[in-house]
Amino acid sequence: MAGRKRTSGRHGGKHGSKHGGRRREGWVEGRPDKPTARRGRNQREPYWIYGQHAVEAACANPERQVLRLLCTTDANPPDHQQKPEIVDRRGLEEQLPLDSVHQGIAAQVVPLGNHDLETLLANESEHGVVLVLDQISDPRNVGAILRSAAAFGAMAVITQDRNAPMEGGALAKAASGALETVPLVRVSNLARALEQLAGVGFWRHGLAMGEGQALTDISLSGRVALVLGAEGNGLRPLTQKNCDTLVHLPMSSEMESLNVSATAAIALFLAYQAFTSN
Repeated sequence: MAGRKRTSGRHGGKHGSKHGGRRREGWVEGRPDKPTARRGRNQREPYWIYGQHAVEAACANPERQVLRLLCTTDANPPDHQQKPEIVDRRGLEEQLPLDSVHQGIAAQVVPLGNHDLETLLANESEHGVVLVLDQISDPRNVGAILRSAAAFGAMAVITQDRNAPMEGGALAKAASGALETVPLVRVSNLARALEQLAGVGFWRHGLAMGEGQALTDISLSGRVALVLGAEGNGLRPLTQKNCDTLVHLPMSSEMESLNVSATAAIALFLAYQAFTSN
């Protein structure tokens, strides 16, 4: 599981490469181009979504603006007002990051607007799970977490503006359509967001390797925020201080930790199980 030994905070109580003569989005694996990283939540530059599920979900989302739809002759384009342009495989791959698994289809889209934390907090449901990501920067991890969030009915995924990936093809591909259905909320101050979650009744569980109680031993009913840190660094001290409890996933001594997206999937399943069993 991603995380590190806690050094401060409290325990809870109860609970440049080139291709085709130009640099492309995703040219360094796991890192957006520098202009994208600087744009923050105001990112509006179009980018390419690729892969059947990701493109179908984008075309089905009424909030998503699709500028172009490219496909090869053997692809299955979705019904959309933007008519597909038929291209050969080389013509398609010239638009995409190297080694993209595109399945013969891609859509150029405008990024979605940032979802508002205040709108999320206004939801008065007595039950619900949100994920809070503390400086998880790999777009494939964030995409995989979004996919698990959709599978297990999470309300939203919250990230910080800085040190988190913007929308992009790699994130959308890993999310397999979930980017279009799970609100991705970007905030400027993660500690403040955690305080706001507590103010509307969320119990904040920070997952840290070997710390606190086992996640399987605590109540996950009601309103729950699962807080995950980057692999290696784990939760920052200030983030830990704004959690009600620190918890860990019990596992065999044969393995010290899990990938952060795998940790998120297991934690979400346990919360989903607690909700559906009531």
